[in-house]
Amino acid sequence: MKTEHTKRGVADIAARAGVGTATVDRVLNERGGVSQKTIEKVLHAAREIGVRRILPSSHQRIIRIEAILPRPELPLIARMINEFRHVLARAQNFGRPVIIQRRVLKDEAPLTIAHALRETKCDAVIVYSQEHELVDDAIHDLHLKGIPVVTLISDLSGSQRLAYAGTDHVRAGSTAGYFMGSIVHRPGPLIVLCNHLGFQSHSKRVEGFREALRLYAPSLEISEIVEGHDDRILSKKKLAAAFKAHPDTVGIYNVGAANLAVIAAIHQNILHRKPVFIGHELTENTRLMLKEGDMAIAIDQNPEQQVQFALSVLMHHFGFEGMDYITLPYVSPVPFTLYGPTNT
Repeated sequence: MKTEHTKRGVADIAARAGVGTATVDRVLNERGGVSQKTIEKVLHAAREIGVRRILPSSHQRIIRIEAILPRPELPLIARMINEFRHVLARAQNFGRPVIIQRRVLKDEAPLTIAHALRETKCDAVIVYSQEHELVDDAIHDLHLKGIPVVTLISDLSGSQRLAYAGTDHVRAGSTAGYFMGSIVHRPGPLIVLCNHLGFQSHSKRVEGFREALRLYAPSLEISEIVEGHDDRILSKKKLAAAFKAHPDTVGIYNVGAANLAVIAAIHQNILHRKPVFIGHELTENTRLMLKEGDMAIAIDQNPEQQVQFALSVLMHHFGFEGMDYITLPYVSPVPFTLYGPTNT
């Protein structure tokens, strides 16, 4: 006989899923006769409510996930692509058939990203994108179709994405500001280089950097924010112009990918003294910069862990077994890691 507690649980699931209690009973007890779409809806509702029982697997079909990644020439994106390749080889660890398709785009324009989102034929999407209404609209349309989207690297918090897989960029920027204030021992202007502030990851880093300077190094202030679009040539040119306008610059914080442009601009010897340089991502190039003393700190955002969390969220969303360590609401646990000359 069913207890009153069990009846209430079934009723709560039915109300959340928008189906009848008989349908919920058939799904939970695997009696058949229910469409795949309804099964997934019922099990998703049960997980949201936190039903204390072992739920059946929500599907037996292959789940197709598309990873949309622009600009493969950037070191961070190259690491992401490589990690998706490794995860695909280990897909059997999820206990169900999974196909991961990588869609690599030549540019990061919102129209390009939105078009790729709308074109997907997959069950779920993982995407790296700047904030833009075209992208938000495309994610909204996928949401209406029941296709979840997980944002990677940079969040789209104003969209209907399912979750964000990445680091806390405000904290990363704050960390950069704290160390900038600790290393620089003389007042003077600071230059910030970014792709552009349309990327939430970059705007949040700048926000955190500015706040940390206010708290820990009030004698330092940002004199100019250079938007170099993560282009080495453009970034070098714009940095050189900023150095000429502020020849007494004491520090440079690069929140983006154009670290080689920073070193090239510094080596033009426009500035009165060599500035403190803090940037992001541990790559072959930044490792050498750290060892040679050109870079003080590299803040790495662990892209491999971002990929793992994004996929784990989707596996949990689709009801895969063995995902008990993932819970709602989905909050990214991915840390950033600090590297200096001695731990590269």
